[in-house]
Amino acid sequence: MYGHPPEITSSKTKFRSTGKSDLWRIVAFYFPQISADGSELIFHLTSLLVHFFSSPQGQQFIDQVKEDDGLFILPLDFQQFRKVCEVEEFYAALEEKPKDALLCMNAAVHKVIFDKADLVEDSIKINVRLHNYQDSMIALKNLKAAYIDRLVSVRGTVIKVSTVRPLVIQMSFSCAKCGTTISCDFPDGKFSPPTKCEMQACKSRNFNPIRSTARPIDFQKIRIQELLRSEHHEEGRVPRTVECELAEDLVDNCIPGDVVTVTGIIRVINNYMDIGGGKSKGKNQTLYYLYLEAVSVTNSKSQSAPEDMQHTDTNARATEHFDLHSFSPRDLEFIVKFSEEHGSDVFRQILQSICPSIYGHELVKAGITLALFGGVQKHSRDQNKVPVRGDIHIIVVGDPGLGKSQLLQAAASVAPRGIYVCGNATTNAGLTVAVVKDPLTSDYAFEAGAMVLADRGVCCIDEFDKMSAEHQALLEAMEQQCVSVAKAGLVASLSARTSVLAAANPAGGHYNRAKTVNENLKMSAALLSRFDLVFILLDKPDELLDKRLSEHIMSLHAGNRPVSAPDKRLCRESRDIRGVDMNMKNGSLVARLRVDPKRDSDFVPLPGPLLRKYIAYAKTYVFPRMTKPAAEILQKFYLRLRDHNTSADGTPITARQLESLVRLAEARARVDLREEISTQDALDVVEIMKESLYDKYVDENGFVDFGRSGGMSQQKEAKRFLSALNKQSELQQKDCFSISEIYSLADRIDLRVPDIDTFVDNLNSVGYLLKKGPKTYQVLSSSYSRSQSSR
Repeated sequence: MYGHPPEITSSKTKFRSTGKSDLWRIVAFYFPQISADGSELIFHLTSLLVHFFSSPQGQQFIDQVKEDDGLFILPLDFQQFRKVCEVEEFYAALEEKPKDALLCMNAAVHKVIFDKADLVEDSIKINVRLHNYQDSMIALKNLKAAYIDRLVSVRGTVIKVSTVRPLVIQMSFSCAKCGTTISCDFPDGKFSPPTKCEMQACKSRNFNPIRSTARPIDFQKIRIQELLRSEHHEEGRVPRTVECELAEDLVDNCIPGDVVTVTGIIRVINNYMDIGGGKSKGKNQTLYYLYLEAVSVTNSKSQSAPEDMQHTDTNARATEHFDLHSFSPRDLEFIVKFSEEHGSDVFRQILQSICPSIYGHELVKAGITLALFGGVQKHSRDQNKVPVRGDIHIIVVGDPGLGKSQLLQAAASVAPRGIYVCGNATTNAGLTVAVVKDPLTSDYAFEAGAMVLADRGVCCIDEFDKMSAEHQALLEAMEQQCVSVAKAGLVASLSARTSVLAAANPAGGHYNRAKTVNENLKMSAALLSRFDLVFILLDKPDELLDKRLSEHIMSLHAGNRPVSAPDKRLCRESRDIRGVDMNMKNGSLVARLRVDPKRDSDFVPLPGPLLRKYIAYAKTYVFPRMTKPAAEILQKFYLRLRDHNTSADGTPITARQLESLVRLAEARARVDLREEISTQDALDVVEIMKESLYDKYVDENGFVDFGRSGGMSQQKEAKRFLSALNKQSELQQKDCFSISEIYSLADRIDLRVPDIDTFVDNLNSVGYLLKKGPKTYQVLSSSYSRSQSSR
């Protein structure tokens, strides 16, 4: 900060402050091509601003001037400036000629800062970065020709960032004939050498650039996209984008995925200005496109919290979300009133407001609700500790036609920041990061994918089973919460702090309980283990349930309020997994979450915009802490799971399940806006986790088998078959067998599997067999195969 101007001791051009003549020279420095007609108006406006910044009211802004790598920057909050500055001429000029108005302010601040010193240096420039200009906020869809040369503010997600390059804005040329030096400015980055020599007797048109006199500045291009799910976004349309040009201190202020507010001046440029000769020359010379010349860039993740919150530890963590969502007094009033009116019933109200057209599935909706609120990320700012993610990942697997896609679309629509993609139309780069080449500069730049765009939000991936080739790209993003990329000489790590909600159909069209989840989805165990909750939806014939479901669908089509509560006999009781049972208080969670048509006849789902505000407020300002009673319940449940895990082939119950329990408990407390996790929160989370584990490990006979997480069903038959195959390999001294030999071996040992071809494919997918060619497999576990590979 500069309460007093620094001493100027440079050897560059200096002049002594002489009042009016000094101001004239400063104005001429900021307006090198000023005309005689506009000089009086510009000088008058600059004089008024000098008078304001010299007053006690303006001194508070002068004290905010800071030096950044040789540049003098004044970040100016327009709303605060408007309250104390009464120079109406400036506001009128800001509407009509924003470029001149801002340059006048730069000159005025320059005069006030350096006028206190005896010497004023004319090579130092002041850049005023005007931000918080609410009057100029505009949606991207309204950026039309009427706003050319107007000051606007736009808000969106950064989807592309170019590399920083030097842009020459001024350079001198020497005449090839007489040696006269001519200095030229390059406005808007256009190379404009002198046309002829200024000497009367020369008139030469040949010039040599003096590269040592070039004056470069840092330059960068970004592309921002309108925020999805905002009030200005129109469903079904391609998201609108706008190019922004950043210069000097504004470069490197954002990365792909950041939400930024850019204040700048709308400019136009010819679309064919860089095309060479030939038939394209002169084509469509009147066609221009719009871009934004940035004046300031405000990044939501770098915003500080309000002044009355900066001294509390809890609200300090809210700075990462501050300004990502704005809350009006009416929003805050609604949040407080809604929380007080419903009390402990808030969870049910929010859960039933998510996709009310889908009947039942209370525990699945409960898991999605907890994923929307999320847990608390830990050690995110400590460089000496490994960050622990707080986002919750959920996958819903089941038969077609049970509403999985609608649940994901509803979650994406109510999330403060939600991205919905379909797996069969998504690539690896579309999920993570793409590297594209700029056709004009030939530079490579990053373009953000779905996981990066959903940073601090929710990424809903439908048809998850149709994108097996892209599964490996999600391993890092789901656990480490970042996307690392090394392509085309660019190496970077971008934040992807998002919850993944996935929906998948079984490989055979119908879920087969005789197979594991891995076999039904053909998904690796490493990826499946990253999901906190796995729900299996099955279409089982049930006369009473089918009757209620048909009534629900008919009421929807009739325009009536859907009846979303079944008979009490339909309430599923709490699962008992091999004795791993906890005594639930106040009845089953499913029974408490359902809507009773008699008791709740006046129930109305919460509108999407209000639900979005409530979730955003909870994620921004509520950070629950674990209590000792809740921790004991979660620990007791986890230890019982470990005790009943008798699988010898793997350890399906790991510390990840314990971390999942903690995240779910934190999200459950967040729903009620509580700072501490209660025992009831822990019990609710245990019941949801038990339902997920039951779906994941139950077999076709209804028995829970923890060994089924290893990726193979029929473990005993697989061991028996591989043992016989290893003996056959030793006897015949070979490790490759045809499918006919495998058939004969299966008949000889009386292999009890429904389908041998599917059985062999499963052995191939888990790595016991390696397919070497058409109908030929290599056994990898035999001693003969290992001896051959060691040679």
